[in-house]
Amino acid sequence: MPKLGLIAGNGRFPFLVLDAARAHGYEVVVAAIKEETSPEIESHGAAAVHWLSLGELSKLIETFQKEGVTRAVMAGQVKHRQIFSSIRPDWRLAKLLLSLTTRNTDSLLGAVAKVLSDEGITLENSTSLLEPLLVKSGVLTKRAPSEQERKNIAYGRGVAQALGHYDIGQTVVIAESACVAVEAMEGTDATIERAGHIMASVDSSEPLNNQTSAGEGAPATLDRSLTVVKIAKPKQDMRFDVPVVGVKTIEVMRNAGATCLALDAGKCLLMDGDKVIVAADEARVAIVAE
Repeated sequence: MPKLGLIAGNGRFPFLVLDAARAHGYEVVVAAIKEETSPEIESHGAAAVHWLSLGELSKLIETFQKEGVTRAVMAGQVKHRQIFSSIRPDWRLAKLLLSLTTRNTDSLLGAVAKVLSDEGITLENSTSLLEPLLVKSGVLTKRAPSEQERKNIAYGRGVAQALGHYDIGQTVVIAESACVAVEAMEGTDATIERAGHIMASVDSSEPLNNQTSAGEGAPATLDRSLTVVKIAKPKQDMRFDVPVVGVKTIEVMRNAGATCLALDAGKCLLMDGDKVIVAADEARVAIVAE
């Protein structure tokens, strides 16, 4: 039986990859990250589960080599802000970090992939086993985006693509063709929540923009509902940091006052499959992929 290494981060993504790999006949050896991976991974049918800290790159390599693993995938988020946490890198990771001119996702994980390759471990696309969960092109929900939401999407895609060249984040939140929030290290859901708080603070503040130049009161005409645009980076490496949305994303959007979600067809995973679409329909959230 062929072996596959799984470097597991947080969330459900590692579990989906593990199930799919087993269904394809792989014996899966899991490298579970102590600071990120759910303990439930222990009872999910892996051939072996090895726990290691984020800083233990040498231990990761040694573990896979002892297990005879020559192919591996990364699945699940590892919070980028962990770079600045109290985690102590081993000598190999410390050397790698010192060699980087930037410490964004692409440069950091790309360098890790190169080290693994040099040690005989090929890092493969994390979506290779999950093709059915990649979002299809078109309007996915009962409700299509409104004219204003379409304008938000067009503007948001331009902003997100420009930011993608710098590997800052995959998500922007737009209202009335204005950028309300940009994802950095906090992640998609936190970005959407922040956008909701910003718009709520606008609603609760003095309505200065409700006054005419003559000082007379006038009703607000701007649509304050939010559009979330989550795209792959211009040169997205499908081995890691793949855009992912799930039912929780829809719940966060609803709570934040977001009514539309735009995704990249073929490059974003619907973590909960059709349940995401059902949740969006119930929340009257339009989802479109291009």
